[in-house]
Amino acid sequence: KTPALVNIKDHKDGYKIEVAAPGFKKEDFSVRVEGNVLTLSAETKQETETNEEKYTRKEFNFSSFTRSFTLPRTVEAAKVSATYENGILLVTLPKKEEAKQAATIDIKIS
Repeated sequence: KTPALVNIKDHKDGYKIEVAAPGFKKEDFSVRVEGNVLTLSAETKQETETNEEKYTRKEFNFSSFTRSFTLPRTVEAAKVSATYENGILLVTLPKKEEAKQAATIDIKIS
């Protein structure tokens, strides 16, 4: 199961990835940077049991997703952070200082 919506925003100081993932808890998520790949994943399992006079019914609900993104060299991988609130996983990817300073380049027109 893949989350319905992923937004990626580029800001002066870094990138922000917003993942719509309702129904999960903070503990269900894994955020990992390996090399230049950011992997976001979540997994949740719910079990419901109903006991009636002559039968027992168990229902299982399992949800999971994994998304991977290749990070640009400008990201400070050691400073990546994440929060989860109101069904949105927000991952903040700060840019390296040299990338912030070199963000604007004037090109001479010949």
